[in-house]
Amino acid sequence: MTPFLAPSESEALLKGAVVKGRSLWDDSLRRLLANRAAMAGFVVLGLITLIAVVGPFVWPHDFATQYRDRLAIGPTFENLHLLGTDIYGRDLVARVMTGLRISLAVGAIATFVSLVIGVAWGAVAGFAGGRTDQVMMRIVDIIYAMPFIFFVILVTVVFGRHIFLIFLAIGAVEWMTMARIVRGQTLMLKQKEFVEAARAAGVQPLGLVVRHILPNLLGPVAVYVTLTMPVVILQESFLSFIGLGVQEPLTSLGRLISEGQRELSTPWMLLAPAVTMVVTLFSLNFIGDGLRDALDPKDR
Repeated sequence: MTPFLAPSESEALLKGAVVKGRSLWDDSLRRLLANRAAMAGFVVLGLITLIAVVGPFVWPHDFATQYRDRLAIGPTFENLHLLGTDIYGRDLVARVMTGLRISLAVGAIATFVSLVIGVAWGAVAGFAGGRTDQVMMRIVDIIYAMPFIFFVILVTVVFGRHIFLIFLAIGAVEWMTMARIVRGQTLMLKQKEFVEAARAAGVQPLGLVVRHILPNLLGPVAVYVTLTMPVVILQESFLSFIGLGVQEPLTSLGRLISEGQRELSTPWMLLAPAVTMVVTLFSLNFIGDGLRDALDPKDR
């Protein structure tokens, strides 16, 4: 026989049941927090970003200042050249922090450009379907066939070699993969019952996309964004390595690596930016893997 419960006891049991219940987002957050590699990636990336943003303002040396009496000296505490100087007498700590700032800015801006264009293009193509979908995706295929380096050279020749144009050029290439991912997810989501119910209730197509399709794309999009940033940073580094990226007096990690590999007699010029880039890319990849496992546990 089930014992009688007082109203206060019943209320407590109901509250306990509510507290124990977790949404999908809560469960994803719990899995993400349990992922030590992802958490370490967040901490390291946060420190790197803080150094890139604040470091050049508090460091006593400017990245472009040349000390004629300190050419290519090794790491030393004297005059606070902790990583030494390059062949022009410029402090490597200041240059690495500035290069890191530029590389992170390239990754953030170009990824944002690819996110805006790719999500909008893929969602419209997937939701519209039919001939509209075919035409839009054939345009993506045509642009995909254009070599990346040719597209960047074309942009720099027509519009000039401005740093923000490089950001936009990289983002204008990367959005195509985002568009394909979003289109595939949209094709699947628009067949779901909740979308059909909203359509039957009289919701307009734009409202269906904005209210019901896009919110359910946040998981795959968030994962792809974290995996796109390392690719974008590597692309900018490649452009700077061959001389098409950031120009003096600015610098980036790719340009610093290019300068370091020409001066192997001073290994600190190569090791400092190379190690910085490796740590940054590993952090972003760990975060991306953690988000993928947290938001899509079927892939674990």
